Amino acid sequence: MPTSAPGSSGRPGNSGPPAHDGRRAGAPAARRAATRGFTLVELLVVLLVIALGAGVVSLALRDGRESRLDREGERLATLLEAARAEARALGLPVLWMPLQDAESAHFRFVGLPASAGLPTRWLDDEVSAQVIGASAVNLGPDAVIGAQRIVLSLGDRRLELATDGLGPFAVADPS
Repeated sequence: MPTSAPGSSGRPGNSGPPAHDGRRAGAPAARRAATRGFTLVELLVVLLVIALGAGVVSLALRDGRESRLDREGERLATLLEAARAEARALGLPVLWMPLQDAESAHFRFVGLPASAGLPTRWLDDEVSAQVIGASAVNLGPDAVIGAQRIVLSLGDRRLELATDGLGPFAVADPS
């Protein structure tokens, strides 16, 4: 039975004098080694947790190409609405035209004064646009402009902007 007296551990054969490091001289060496370091199983569990975390993070990251096209779509929808409002305010017929193989501009607004200051380039040079069913988008001066669609492309990804003629241009639902 163990007591609080020095040298009393309550185990038979372990009542010898203490070793110079505070342990009993008769204590097995394997027991002393087991109290230091990590086991192989513990290290493997930690590696597994790290690998799972890295896998989840890599799946959560979006494709750069996808986010660039989304950004261009939102930007174009905003530009089209700004030009549409300007056309209505000034009473001018305004068209938006995508340009193919142009060095200085990727698209242009026809009919707006230069003081409107709207950009003529994509943020990403690889983006291209096509107006479905026409060569240009009619932006005004009428309040109702008719249903129109624009398809933006970046590599193999496509994004469609559309309006019903009454509402604003917005990214169309693919379904």
